[in-house]
Amino acid sequence: MRSTEPRTLLAWLCDRDRLPYRRFEERFTEAGVRLFGNSPHNPTCGETQFRRWTGGKLATSPGPATCQVLEAMWPQYKAEELFGPPPQTDPQAPANDLEERVRMTADDALQGADATASASISDNTIDELRDQVTGIAQRYHLVSPAQAYEEADRLRLLIERQRDRTQVPVQLQQLMILNGQSAALLSVAAFDLGYFPSARSLARTASMFGEATRFTPLQAYADGTLAYIAYHTGSATEAVAKATRALTYGGLGDTAHRRLHAIKARAHAHLGDVSSARRAILLSAEDGTGRRDELHDEVGGEFAFSLERLAMSTSTTALLMGDAAQAEADARRALELIGQRPSEQQSEHVRAGAAADLAYARILADDVDGAADALQPVWAVPAEHRQTGIVVRTARIGRHLARPEYHGAQTPAALVERIEDYNRVSPPHRIGPHIGLHAIEG
Repeated sequence: MRSTEPRTLLAWLCDRDRLPYRRFEERFTEAGVRLFGNSPHNPTCGETQFRRWTGGKLATSPGPATCQVLEAMWPQYKAEELFGPPPQTDPQAPANDLEERVRMTADDALQGADATASASISDNTIDELRDQVTGIAQRYHLVSPAQAYEEADRLRLLIERQRDRTQVPVQLQQLMILNGQSAALLSVAAFDLGYFPSARSLARTASMFGEATRFTPLQAYADGTLAYIAYHTGSATEAVAKATRALTYGGLGDTAHRRLHAIKARAHAHLGDVSSARRAILLSAEDGTGRRDELHDEVGGEFAFSLERLAMSTSTTALLMGDAAQAEADARRALELIGQRPSEQQSEHVRAGAAADLAYARILADDVDGAADALQPVWAVPAEHRQTGIVVRTARIGRHLARPEYHGAQTPAALVERIEDYNRVSPPHRIGPHIGLHAIEG
């Protein structure tokens, strides 16, 4: 512990998050690999450099790559803020800081107890890790993709450490499933941030864990994720194949089938196969037989596929097929369903996605003023929460309104300008252009 007050925000954050140099250096290296891959040219941080950063002894700011890594470690701050003065001490710590410290204390205490209890890990440890995976999945819609990624990555590392400490087959099986679930959540977060290649790699990792453990719900979820990454990156035929294969797995509940049919419908629509898309839509809307599985239903959250999410997806598929009337009906249905949920269960991503689809459907019906009204929920989404799905939908609207037939019209011009400003500060635009986001928007 320092004997004096921290001199920089970075030092204050390291104190808060209990990051001595060794742990800081590990997280710094991991963030660098996530940003730049395993390159020998990745930025590094020696202990002397760390002391200068935290001691307020910096003459000039580090290079751009180093600043990017630091901002990835604490997405809510810019690099210049990290090297600036710490916040004023306050006996009433913000709730999110206190929550983080309590969580870290609980993790450390659990690991300490587990290390002294026996040579193998305790079943309580696995139960705790399972609860943490469930917590991240169920809170996913409440936090930014960057925060969800950090939480899931921390949990992945914790699970990995526990896997190294046991040779009990049943425990290894359970930990591999949990590891696969954390990889699946990381894949979704990476996609939402605009990191498509990393999202694909993480989804493949999750699928391999599902295959190795014969846990078919995980394998199906990951393959479904690979399918929608495929059609977002111009490989709709691959998307159909992956979703079709996933539907053949046994042990899936109705929710899993609903999600996979909806993904398959979108892929068919991207290919222009309207009849197959409509058939998949009908299958996604079937009531099912009441079957449940341990991932989509028992864990739920981001692993689930709610009825409002289905309606939003179907609306997007209808737009791809050129059916504006059906798209508007499904978008309205999605907004109605989400409005019926308690506020803490409402996904702003689903609301904004459905609102954007409703706006585009109205534009196709030549109702630009109605589209402007429909977009109000979209503007309310904070910058850090503007994930790929929202960016792609709003960019599509902007492209349509930039057509020559709208030139000189005040409302379309204002909407185009607002959409450009809105998307410019989104995570996919700040960190995603180098990996092809602009290409799929076009």
